Amino acid sequence: MIDSVRLRRALGHYPTGVVVVAALSDGEPHGFTVNSFTSVSLDPPIVSFCAAHTSTTWPRIRAAGAFTISVLSAGQERVCQSFAKKGTDRFSGVGWTVNASGHPAITGAVAWIDCVLDSCHLVGDHELILARVVDLTTNDDAGDDPLVFHRGRLGRVLL
Repeated sequence: MIDSVRLRRALGHYPTGVVVVAALSDGEPHGFTVNSFTSVSLDPPIVSFCAAHTSTTWPRIRAAGAFTISVLSAGQERVCQSFAKKGTDRFSGVGWTVNASGHPAITGAVAWIDCVLDSCHLVGDHELILARVVDLTTNDDAGDDPLVFHRGRLGRVLL
């Protein structure tokens, strides 16, 4: 039997990018931090991420059927932490706009990926989400590396 604390510690040695998944649902913005985001397919363009099955935010985003993924920049640790907190107004004090897809895009992110929900699969204590990419934009003005999560800390990639 693998202990969950031991597994988390071991997997923490693998750096992951950090994104905010956000949607407007019933006229209100909803979003949360994700570090399980990955590309699945280039043709057709499909991405994935996971949400805890206990999440109260994911059902609101899922109901919207579409969302924007903001790839956070290395200077956006505070944004990451804001969207990771439960029970708060995660958008308070965070710059964002409603993009052409109609969903919140975090200001200063290095990229924005507009998606429509393709499928969800309950896997263990999380839901695995597959989404079709319908549009994307990179922010060459961000001038920063993406935010990464590694060994329990937020930082940047040093090459």
